[in-house]
Amino acid sequence: MRKYNIDVVSLPVEFDEKIIDSQFRLVIAIIERTKELSRGAMPNITTKAQKVTTTSLEEVITGSVRVLTGEAAVKAKEESGMLTYESMMDEATQKVSFPDKLTELEKDLENYLRQKEEMEK
Repeated sequence: MRKYNIDVVSLPVEFDEKIIDSQFRLVIAIIERTKELSRGAMPNITTKAQKVTTTSLEEVITGSVRVLTGEAAVKAKEESGMLTYESMMDEATQKVSFPDKLTELEKDLENYLRQKEEMEK
């Protein structure tokens, strides 16, 4: 029989209600931080935890990650989403290039059709 050296988080978790106003917000903050850590973000604290979920739990409870609420949270979410999506779309439209095999007439026609579509929008 194997014995695993696992640190278990005792439940219920105690947290500062001045920073996080509900258990729901605590769970959402932990989920978001876990996603960030899973994508390669560096932990903000030194911990013995080996799993990203436990690390994110410790970070949120200790206050090493900032939890936004209300309008500040909505604004931050919109800005982060707009920046990523809009910048990617802008770069994609700027990098449109014509294949080398197209004749000049085909290039002009394709350019005309693209401008016509933009004007119709």
